[in-house]
Amino acid sequence: MLSNAVNSLLLGLVASLAAPVSGTFVIQCYSRLFDERADPVVDPGKASNHVHAIAGGNGFNFTMNYDQARASKCSTCNVKEDLSNYWTPKMYFHAKNGSFINVPINGDTPGGDMGGQAIYYLTRSGPDNDKLVAFPPGFRMLAGDPNKRSYTSDFAGLAVSHKCIGNTNEQYSSLPPVKCPGGVRAQVTFPSCWDGVNLDSPDHKSHVVYPKDGNYDGGRCPASHPKHLVTLFYEVYYSTQLFESEWWSDKQPFVFSNGDPTGYGFHGDFVNGWDIPTLQRAVTDCVDGTPNCPSTHFTFHDQGETQACKLPSQINEQVNGILPALPGCNPITPGPAAAVPVSNCPVTKITGPTAASLGYTDLTKSKGWKYIGCGIDNAGSRTLNAAQTSGNSMTIETCVDFCKSKGTKYAGLEYSGECYCGNSIAADRAPQAGVLGNCLMKCSGNANEICGGAAAISLYQACAGGACTNSAKKRSRRLAAAERVKARIEGSI
Repeated sequence: MLSNAVNSLLLGLVASLAAPVSGTFVIQCYSRLFDERADPVVDPGKASNHVHAIAGGNGFNFTMNYDQARASKCSTCNVKEDLSNYWTPKMYFHAKNGSFINVPINGDTPGGDMGGQAIYYLTRSGPDNDKLVAFPPGFRMLAGDPNKRSYTSDFAGLAVSHKCIGNTNEQYSSLPPVKCPGGVRAQVTFPSCWDGVNLDSPDHKSHVVYPKDGNYDGGRCPASHPKHLVTLFYEVYYSTQLFESEWWSDKQPFVFSNGDPTGYGFHGDFVNGWDIPTLQRAVTDCVDGTPNCPSTHFTFHDQGETQACKLPSQINEQVNGILPALPGCNPITPGPAAAVPVSNCPVTKITGPTAASLGYTDLTKSKGWKYIGCGIDNAGSRTLNAAQTSGNSMTIETCVDFCKSKGTKYAGLEYSGECYCGNSIAADRAPQAGVLGNCLMKCSGNANEICGGAAAISLYQACAGGACTNSAKKRSRRLAAAERVKARIEGSI
């Protein structure tokens, strides 16, 4: 169990992403879509072996293609022209009693904000000054090996590392064996030499390789893989400092979701969702030191927009909080031999979104009110301003009953214990189609219900004749129908 001090630190964690130290341009993924056992590259159409922290466009799904990525309605990353997806393993603290506790990514807050990662696009053209090419439509790849448990000095091994933030900022190939006062930064560099033909490969690596000589992030490409891509570099900041007082042995206590306590199995996945001409112009023009680049090539989301871009979990399992075991079949495998996946692991069903994962409570029958989505609020100018109440025992039912007593059409809940009532919602405050929103705070009076978030309001509307159906449920049904059609199409190919 965590100490009160650690719990206090978790609640007080302030959103932050470290400023980039160098690079051609950086995609700041201020938030992430969700933490889920999903990986459409390695495990398409089924639950992944382990939990990933997933960022990017909300077209992400267990099976997806380039067109679906480009159909995203929002992104957790700041460049509007980039609807790609980026993901890495989740980190957990292994407690003395054997339980596992999720380690926050810098930026996670109890108000529903989620931290993300920084994605560097490096124009490292090598000693021959190769022309760099943008990722083509449908391109995807994996960097790192989830089963690796020992150090290797090849480029693939050097491409994975971890920095101990604070004091000396020392860099390790493994997870740091010491306490890091500023947390741990895990980082992985992707291969940049492409065969020019295949958009993927059976191992999701063979169509790309690291340079044959020079540096792993800027050497010469071999003849077998002559096309030089822009180099991807991921970095994720984990708030390991929150657990400093909880270390209980002479070994560092952190483990990635794939059962890796060494750090050598850290990895990243990429699915391309770029507007290709835009990316090619940026890759060509935005070399280090180019003034005002890439701001002249891209348009940007603000941080609030990225935070509102969420996806509902489609697997009914707990991945955050205190867990008896790592989700999936992932025993701790310290190596040095490579980890061997558990062969008899039970199949986990993809159940689809539930009311809880969509962030609402069904009051259509009990109250005659329906959920219409997660909107935006502003403390200086309330979205619903006819009446309000608050308290430490707030529930959705309490708020709806209060607004019914005031004769209003809408009820909204925010920041766990605040209730607002009104008769209209401005268009720029209303829930957006295809965007889940940032309503993730548990109600102060019922931890099984969601009562908005920071500047995010859970909105319910009185049903006025006809069918009374929750908007989130309708969206979920449309999603399920689309998936069934897609499965039939793919099955006939």
